[in-house]
Amino acid sequence: MELLAKNQGLFLALYRFVVGLLFACHGAATLFNVLGGPQGQAPGFGQWPGWWAAVIELVGGIFVLLGLGTRTAAIVCSGTMAYAYFVVHQPQALFPIQNGGEQAALFCWSFLIIAVFGPGRWALATLLPSRTLEYDSGR
Repeated sequence: MELLAKNQGLFLALYRFVVGLLFACHGAATLFNVLGGPQGQAPGFGQWPGWWAAVIELVGGIFVLLGLGTRTAAIVCSGTMAYAYFVVHQPQALFPIQNGGEQAALFCWSFLIIAVFGPGRWALATLLPSRTLEYDSGR
């Protein structure tokens, strides 16, 4: 347990990195038909809400992955997934296992955790000499 406590920052960074990477992959798959393509039909340019959600997934995922503007990006990503869950999935059935909303629910809560705890020391924001980033870097 001492090993876990000593490396808590590293584990938080790995968690942030993986969640951001997976989210960015969803956005890239939808926008550029890569990595197995979009789930379902690809939305047209500017189409609401699919295209905009994919842009948020790609850009927000990259920001979270890198640790730049992490809290803001994580809140936007979490809100996007909450919208996806409650507007797209929840009307079909009550529970995520029934309505296909497991990914949306997991991403929503994952990004909320990242927003609360911040990016930690292992973020690019810690390398930038800006006072506005001190809050975001979790120092």
